[in-house]
Amino acid sequence: MIEENLLMKNSSIPFNSSNIKELFSKNFFLVILISIPSAIIADYFNIPLAWMLGPMIATSIAALSGLKIVMPRLALSSILIILGLHIGNYIDQNLLSQMKDWIWTSIIMFFYILFSIIIVSKYLQKFSSYKQKTSIFSGAPGGLGPLLILAEYEKSDLSQVATAHLIRLIIIITLFPFLVVNFSSVDVMEIEKFNYIDQNHFNLLILLFVSIILILIFDKIKVPAPLLAGTLVASGILQINDIASYKLPEISINICLLVLGASIGCRFANKTVNEVIKNTAHSFVATGLLVFLGIIAAVIAGYFVDNNFLTLLLSYCPGGIYEVAVIAIAFDLDPNFVSFHHIIRLLIILFMVPVILKFIDKSNLKN
Repeated sequence: MIEENLLMKNSSIPFNSSNIKELFSKNFFLVILISIPSAIIADYFNIPLAWMLGPMIATSIAALSGLKIVMPRLALSSILIILGLHIGNYIDQNLLSQMKDWIWTSIIMFFYILFSIIIVSKYLQKFSSYKQKTSIFSGAPGGLGPLLILAEYEKSDLSQVATAHLIRLIIIITLFPFLVVNFSSVDVMEIEKFNYIDQNHFNLLILLFVSIILILIFDKIKVPAPLLAGTLVASGILQINDIASYKLPEISINICLLVLGASIGCRFANKTVNEVIKNTAHSFVATGLLVFLGIIAAVIAGYFVDNNFLTLLLSYCPGGIYEVAVIAIAFDLDPNFVSFHHIIRLLIILFMVPVILKFIDKSNLKN
């Protein structure tokens, strides 16, 4: 009973009657009805990451057209746990020894975020007429969820912040796969021949149980991206100690791609076409600035770690942590390295933005 109450109150795993009803709602059925055919069509035309881009574009158009669609939080949470289990397969003792070499790339991440917020917020203030605090929330390279909470507390324009981040996410998620396919020898990960049926399926139950416990704890103590962080830590502890390991069927990656793509599109449900058009031009420029700074950070990071440049670029990519993680898996771009740096990015943003806001408040009081 206690565990059930925790699940019901928990924001990461919203296991309650309203969220369960959404799973069987007409609005979610429409999302599935739109997403599956769009994924198949995109795949037919050999579009990179077809199972993400097809649903993302189709549901975005549907949402902006006024169609009432919704992505249940419970469905999204379940998919993110599956994504975490996929990345968890890469965790081993060798990974832990590598993490000490990532200190310098984490420091680079700090300065990348600092310069990103300063430069992009100044641009948005000068050319987009964003208010100072709204520009800071909009200019931060990622962390939309926590930033919206802070923006609401600071009485900033939530619509501008959300739209800026969503347009940026669509730009990044759309362009990066084409960049990989056209300018690199990296291929989409091929499905391995593996006998999934002969695995010890009890290991999956152990992984899920420990993951959920850690997700609840991480959510309680406000660890960024608790769904991913909790599952990765659970996988690491259980696999390194030879307690439990499990390889999910590769088709589940396509399901993750589909749900994540559709969830991005569903976020436009409360937006208007005019609102999106108004923010698009400046979002392109802001995204360009962030990507340029990310390229500089990736080049510098290349002097400290021996990683594929696209892996480094994806690690400093101003996109959503889960969307970027699934791209790393799809193109086999060191998912653990990428996920680690995006979790570090969230931690830095959560620390840095409130500090910047305090400086602004003090400066305004002096004036």
